[in-house]
Amino acid sequence: MWQVLIDHFRRYPAQERVVRLMIEHGLHIRAGKIHAGSVEVADTAVARAANVDRRIVRSTVETILQDPSLERVFTRFLPTLDLKDVAPEIGCGVIEIIPTNASQPGILSGVSAVIARNGLSIRQAIVEDPDFTETPRLFVVTENRVPGELIPVLQDVAGVRGVTVY
Repeated sequence: MWQVLIDHFRRYPAQERVVRLMIEHGLHIRAGKIHAGSVEVADTAVARAANVDRRIVRSTVETILQDPSLERVFTRFLPTLDLKDVAPEIGCGVIEIIPTNASQPGILSGVSAVIARNGLSIRQAIVEDPDFTETPRLFVVTENRVPGELIPVLQDVAGVRGVTVY
């Protein structure tokens, strides 16, 4: 699915950078402008982040709006709160899982089953998309800090190559 979106811009590398940035950050188009949630983001800010000229941002938006299938997607993205970096500061735990194969089914369910069996509550789970991340990972934020003795149990989950707890 993502590849179809990216392939549409393959011949225009600068526009592709804008599209990738929009997808990675959940930026959407509303009324011809780029938004992060309800906040309008200036073309110059997007251009700086994508390392392109601001006119490229404008032409990318126009390209998207001229194609109904692209418009349906790029008008619906939303940014998502990611707690993993602040979890320790608010008393939560974080489990980082590196999969052997990110496309293998059951990794998230196996990890969440271990967490539940050990009496921890999950506040958030974020899975990085393998189409956009070289080494996709699963991050699980738990209500409380994760005891170290859970690491070997999590490593035994099918499809798990590595575990980090912080």
